[in-house]
Amino acid sequence: MTATPPDTGCPYPLDGSGTDIHAEAAALRARGPAARVLLPGGIPAWSVTDPQLIRRLLTHPGISKDAHRHWPAYVRKEVPEDWPLRIWVDVRNALSAYGSEHRRLRRPLAAAFSTRRVRALAPRIEEITRDLLDELCTAGPEEVVDLRARFAWRLPLLVVNSVLGVPGHLHDAFRDAIGDLFATGLPPEEAAAAPVRVYALIDELLAHKRGHPEDDVTCALITAHTDGELTVRELADSLMLLIGAGHETTVNLLDHATAGLLSHPAQLAAATSGRTGWEQVVEEALRHQAPIATIILRFAVHDVVDEPTGLVFARGDALAINFAAAGRDPGVHGGDADRFDTARATAREHLAFGHGPHLCVGAELARIEACIALRALFARFPDMRLAVGPAELQPLPSLISNGHRRLPVVLGAAAR
Repeated sequence: MTATPPDTGCPYPLDGSGTDIHAEAAALRARGPAARVLLPGGIPAWSVTDPQLIRRLLTHPGISKDAHRHWPAYVRKEVPEDWPLRIWVDVRNALSAYGSEHRRLRRPLAAAFSTRRVRALAPRIEEITRDLLDELCTAGPEEVVDLRARFAWRLPLLVVNSVLGVPGHLHDAFRDAIGDLFATGLPPEEAAAAPVRVYALIDELLAHKRGHPEDDVTCALITAHTDGELTVRELADSLMLLIGAGHETTVNLLDHATAGLLSHPAQLAAATSGRTGWEQVVEEALRHQAPIATIILRFAVHDVVDEPTGLVFARGDALAINFAAAGRDPGVHGGDADRFDTARATAREHLAFGHGPHLCVGAELARIEACIALRALFARFPDMRLAVGPAELQPLPSLISNGHRRLPVVLGAAAR
């Protein structure tokens, strides 16, 4: 590969409101495999867009996720206390750990989301899906329904809460609080309030579970804390990771897969007739619209030279990984990479769940949820249609979370 010189131009300011993440990704891709950017709040970083470079960096021993150890600006307290994205580097869990610490914090999560345990959840997922579809049937056939709020948002939350053992009286509170963690365009005071709300709910959850122990993931993490394997902070932050990531990714996957199919009737017909498998639909949705558009942050432990590109990431440089850009890379997916195509041969060649040691532990669960939910949704409402044009769907105000604010549909008559 011909060496690519470092990007020496002015940093590209990322749009914290997430107005058009794919136009932004294309502009960044034009600057090379990685480009210098400014995160909301004026924090300098690199945005890495090239899939092969992403793979190399995510498995490189010199790239860390631990700001407390490897981001000099953070250690020197040069990152403002009211930085809107600070919660993403403050946390102490598997998402932000490095080396042996990462393996220690990931171990109990990986055990809880093993393939065997996740597949055993299928009957429960089917039950939750049926209940939500029954509720949707109360709407009139020509009534406009926000499918994100009433189905895509609720299903993953009910599933992950079932895994964690979250009691019913906390479901709605967690639903309302989690979204603000991903809103990267909030004013500093609102951004600071979001994790406070979530931590208060986690404290309430822990108090409830200590008084009502059960065989669930929350109680398993409480036991790990009691046994000295997790600190109080690591316990709370691990739950924040599971509730947040286990919910947001699947919400956006269901949202975009549904919108993509409703915008492409021939592809929907192929899926509902069995000519295209639902697993293939899910993979193309993950490629075309990565549920997490950009994940922050990683840090160079020392100067890292990427020989194929010639890029040099200096010690302490912050890196944001742009999964949305990687999913539409024309070098991998061809000149029509921006097109949603469930027959695409390269659909599975995406990085939507990450790569390497930080591969999402909930990836299998998200895939199973999406296949069950999409199959049942379109079987129950075969005449469903978008209530607005695809171009009128408004994106979430986030450079991290890639979904719609609302997904208005007309359900049509329910199948018997």
